Amino acid sequence: MKKNHCLFFLILLFVSCQKTSKHQEINKMFRSDINLLIKKVAKLKYSVESDLSETLIHTQFLEAHQSYKRVEILSEYYSPAVSKSINGPAIPEFEESDNVTVPPEGFQVIEELVFPKYDRKSKEELIQQLGILSANLIRLKKVSNSNELTDAHVFDAMRLEVYRIITLGITGFDSPVVLNSLPEAEVSLVTIEKYYRVYSQNKSVSNAKTAYAILEKGKKYLRVNRNFNAFDRAYFIKEIANPLSKELHKTQIELKIPFMKEQRGLKASAQTLFDKEAFDAEAFSGFPDYKTTPEKIVLGKKLFNDPVLSGNNTRSCSSCHHIEKAFTDGLERAVSLDGKSMIQRNTPTLNNIAFQRVFFADSRVSYLEDQAIAVIRNENEMHGSLEKSALEIQKNEEYVNQFRKAFPQGKINEFAIKNALASYIRSLSHYDSKFDEYMTNKTTFTADEKAGFNLFAGKAKCATCHFIPLTNGTVPPNFDKSESEVLGVPNKEKKLDGDLGKFVITQAAIHRFSFKTPTIRNIEHTAPYMHNGVYKTLEEVIDFYNDGGGLGLGFEVPNQTLPEDKLNLSVKEKKQLIAFMKTLTDKKYSN
Repeated sequence: MKKNHCLFFLILLFVSCQKTSKHQEINKMFRSDINLLIKKVAKLKYSVESDLSETLIHTQFLEAHQSYKRVEILSEYYSPAVSKSINGPAIPEFEESDNVTVPPEGFQVIEELVFPKYDRKSKEELIQQLGILSANLIRLKKVSNSNELTDAHVFDAMRLEVYRIITLGITGFDSPVVLNSLPEAEVSLVTIEKYYRVYSQNKSVSNAKTAYAILEKGKKYLRVNRNFNAFDRAYFIKEIANPLSKELHKTQIELKIPFMKEQRGLKASAQTLFDKEAFDAEAFSGFPDYKTTPEKIVLGKKLFNDPVLSGNNTRSCSSCHHIEKAFTDGLERAVSLDGKSMIQRNTPTLNNIAFQRVFFADSRVSYLEDQAIAVIRNENEMHGSLEKSALEIQKNEEYVNQFRKAFPQGKINEFAIKNALASYIRSLSHYDSKFDEYMTNKTTFTADEKAGFNLFAGKAKCATCHFIPLTNGTVPPNFDKSESEVLGVPNKEKKLDGDLGKFVITQAAIHRFSFKTPTIRNIEHTAPYMHNGVYKTLEEVIDFYNDGGGLGLGFEVPNQTLPEDKLNLSVKEKKQLIAFMKTLTDKKYSN
């Protein structure tokens, strides 16, 4: 018996001496921070129930939301659905799989009930929302128990949090009313530092001091510069966020921690959000057999310019997408195939559209291949048949040879035609504008261009819909969903435009007048603007947003997702915004 006791003691001693793995340490911190968050929200709920002062309720809300920023890094990574319930936008969402509209919940809903002034008439609703938030935090705590952390996941999550700070944090996306984004970004940096310290103790990490210096610089800058409108986002991104992302990347390599292998829109191996090849167009395409090749691109370009795809052999894709106009046509709406009427909507650019998850203004298809089919078959656009076109193409020896090169089986069929076209369009998706060079320290901005960027990502709130760096509606940092917005766009008679947009597809009330958020890359070459081409100049577009969209113009748009508050942009600020937007022009157009 005594022998067994000694053996048991030795086993216990051995187990207790084993070091906890680093990712286990991280998980322990994460769970502790969840418990703290639960307590903060409970304290806020008690204050509301007890009718304590507005000042105290404001303070406790801000503390609770900043406490969420401590868990966001892993919460968003492992539990995106629960995280959305905790901190998602305060707008309803349509669940297409269930055909139901889900009301918003979480911190952003509560923020609107508390700020700028707490109306005690909303007490019951506020308590209800706090109860829902508390329940979702309990859900988060439960699901966190099943997180299978690895060191690779932790480093991936840390760099994604840097990207989240850039795209959703300092832009005010998740603090739209009180604009407490800058203190919250500081908390996010503190959390990254806390996790990084677990790994930097390793002697093989040569750049730890550099990483700590950047983190300290970032925290100090956010602490000192708290004015949301005056905050220099360009400086913060170039001098703090991008260098931090690079140092995390370097440490991961030094520790021989692998990068995540799955294919996704933003490459897991990218050093920064602004790397030239940071985005993978193939990851947006959907299927392995859609893979773009040089041979498909050459073939697709030939098909794009060939009227053989139209029903009467008079119109090609390039008839409405002119390369010199950034693949638009310069018209309010294109003329239909019969030459008598007009197509329903403005012709969008094809540059960089591969970096989105849905296509057409009403988001009706999810892949570029399907977009090509829809246009070709539309009786007002091309009124063609891919089956008939394939038969015609088979008679052309040059095409036969090109299809044989592009597709191993050499078949000329509907799939091959649409895939070649989509491959060519995917090849138009790359970034080489002045903005991209500026963010990678290859050029400088003028004072107006820099001020324009800071307005775009700050006071003017452009970047809360046209997300950096893609400037479309594909939501960072996962880039797995493209949003549409209700703006209340007028027609030429200065009345609410009658096009119902996405509502025609979903029949969901929240989608009345809803349109996909397009890229504004090359925007100086893609006039006129909006889905109906109503605005001829960028000045007119900015005035529309400055006035608060349709609601600001006095239209009845109860489901408008654009805030109706005026932006109060000065004449100078409007010019600076345009100066920045012109830096989004690709070199081939600017030259």
